Amino acid sequence: MKPVTSLVASSLHRCAARALVFAAAGAFAAALGCAGSADTNNSGSGGHASGAGGSAAGGATGAGGEHTATGGAFGSGGSTGAGGADAGAVVDASRDRGSVQDASAVADASGPPQTEVTDGGTWKLVWSDEFDTDGAPNPANWGYERGFVRNQELQWYQPDNATVKNGIMTIAAQKVHIANPNYVAGSSDWKTNRQFYDYTSTSMTTSGKHAFMYGRFEIRARIDTRQGSWPAFWILGSGTSWPQSGEVDIMEYYANKVLANVCTPNGGNCTWDSTNQSPASLGSTWADNFHVWAMEWDATNINLFLDDKQVNTYSVSTANSTNPNPYATKKFYVLVNLAIGANGGDPSGTTFPITYQVDYVRVYQKAN
Repeated sequence: MKPVTSLVASSLHRCAARALVFAAAGAFAAALGCAGSADTNNSGSGGHASGAGGSAAGGATGAGGEHTATGGAFGSGGSTGAGGADAGAVVDASRDRGSVQDASAVADASGPPQTEVTDGGTWKLVWSDEFDTDGAPNPANWGYERGFVRNQELQWYQPDNATVKNGIMTIAAQKVHIANPNYVAGSSDWKTNRQFYDYTSTSMTTSGKHAFMYGRFEIRARIDTRQGSWPAFWILGSGTSWPQSGEVDIMEYYANKVLANVCTPNGGNCTWDSTNQSPASLGSTWADNFHVWAMEWDATNINLFLDDKQVNTYSVSTANSTNPNPYATKKFYVLVNLAIGANGGDPSGTTFPITYQVDYVRVYQKAN
């Protein structure tokens, strides 16, 4: 999800390349089993963020950005209230790879693959979180947004709703009814005029901890596609407020759309290069399984993938009118969050928790 707005798995060529990598490392290549887009309406303008610190414009159907980020700053408000997550989704010994079966499954016991080979080149692992330690997510990797943050979403962000169990990090949004500690009677600010908050969730960010310029950014996750759910995996440029920070929504879902978006900063908003697909178009059991979303970003292009299928491409030069072009000059940090309401729709008829389950987050960069 973007500052105020929102943000693959195995083809034959990739499996073959991974087999070579693992065979060289002494792995059993024969075990690989290789076979063989954001915010706005269907017009495809997309986006999570919208301005610095203000409320989100456009609501659930607007054509602008959805989020209001402040670059590396976190949202206001304390982390209070109950409703923490009963997060730990139990997975079987094979780590329930869902529809994504590739060489990375072989690496579970010893860590993530150190090299990825795709049509985009050879990539070397530079950072990952495999979520292999039960409890809270690793504080060396993740910070948290807190309170009401953007897009007039319904959830109160707090760390408590994210937990790790059995190798899976789960954000479990909960339904609650808790007094807003920042409530001001008669306020015109949506963050302070709500007397209560009725949902809690988590937004995790590597801001101030890990940021990268260029590379392959990858997540393996299972998302909840029910009404009210708005999960995202996205990146923002460090050190600059939105939209000059740039924004890429590698994955976001809402309103029966799986989106992939890139922001071209345009004054105080974004022009969105956005694509989307419905879960139904991806298969009748698509939402039941884990999938891999990835971005490959270099000085020329940003390419977005779902399960190794390219779903969007963006020319970095498109943002040259921005001074400077964020995609040619900035390091970007990662956000993983689950919003409720706003573009996600009315959650009142949905049984909670709404969950967002993550197997891993990885960043690779081009091998020398």
